Amino acid sequence: MTTTVHSPESATSLEQRREFQQLKTRLHERMVDAIDMSKAGRLQEHELRDQLRSLAAHLCTLDEVHLDGEQRDVMVEEIMNEIYGFGPLEPLMTDPEVSDVLVNGPERVFVERRGRLELTDVTFADNRHLLQFIQRQVGRAGRRIDEVSPMVDAKLPDGSRLNAVIPPLAIHGPTISIRRFTARALTFEDLVASGSMAPEMADFLILAVEGRQNILFSGGTGAGKTTLMNCVSRFIPQTERVLTIEETAELRLQQPDVVSLETRQPNVEGKGAVTQRDLLRNSLRMRLPSPPRSAAASPGRRRAAAAAGVRRSPRW
Repeated sequence: MTTTVHSPESATSLEQRREFQQLKTRLHERMVDAIDMSKAGRLQEHELRDQLRSLAAHLCTLDEVHLDGEQRDVMVEEIMNEIYGFGPLEPLMTDPEVSDVLVNGPERVFVERRGRLELTDVTFADNRHLLQFIQRQVGRAGRRIDEVSPMVDAKLPDGSRLNAVIPPLAIHGPTISIRRFTARALTFEDLVASGSMAPEMADFLILAVEGRQNILFSGGTGAGKTTLMNCVSRFIPQTERVLTIEETAELRLQQPDVVSLETRQPNVEGKGAVTQRDLLRNSLRMRLPSPPRSAAASPGRRRAAAAAGVRRSPRW
């Protein structure tokens, strides 16, 4: 059976884009079936990539695939992105202007650029393709998602934060929210220059950190809590040890002596969970200044109250 498809760049309809993704999914599955895993495990990383690319290129030349030269190049690249990158989301994840990627099912993908949401023409083949993408990204982060645990937070290899919800909780198909982080950390100078912060407030926060005052950063999703904590951390003396406790590690502190701790979700048997409270309690046994420099990111009201009850509370 001959299948004619259009590449995403030339596609003019949702149906054409869906056909392209469905063909890519079939070719990807054929690649998986053709790979000899015993031999693949003995190859160097660059050798394996080269062989996979060659196999993808070969499959794209088969008569039943029926792709022209330009479409073959696009298909090979997308298959490699499916294996090593972010699949259909790769162009969005490499766009420096995109701060958030939001997937509401296989056919509705939004991005946030310069504070405004935009609907893109990116699609997945179907719900199964989207679910496989989620499981692959979550697995790379050492997390899991299934019907027993249908929600997950994970940190992606590029430092972005992924939240996913799948059926039965997500009624209209798997959903993804990806918060991306800029390669260059923002500074107080950037916030003041953009009008996001008054110079006087920046000076106040700097003095508060230098004076070892307790500081609580609070706000909704995307309010800039992590950005602000990264900014103020610049003014912690280089001679001090800093401890961070996070559900998903996002802080990027510049001090030479930083201890970063991250919570752990329970395993399949429901055991092995490590909470922020567990990590905070353990931190009291670590060599820290008295009182310590600690940062607990997004602890939630209940856990924040528990942290406040510890004998030696965090400085900020």
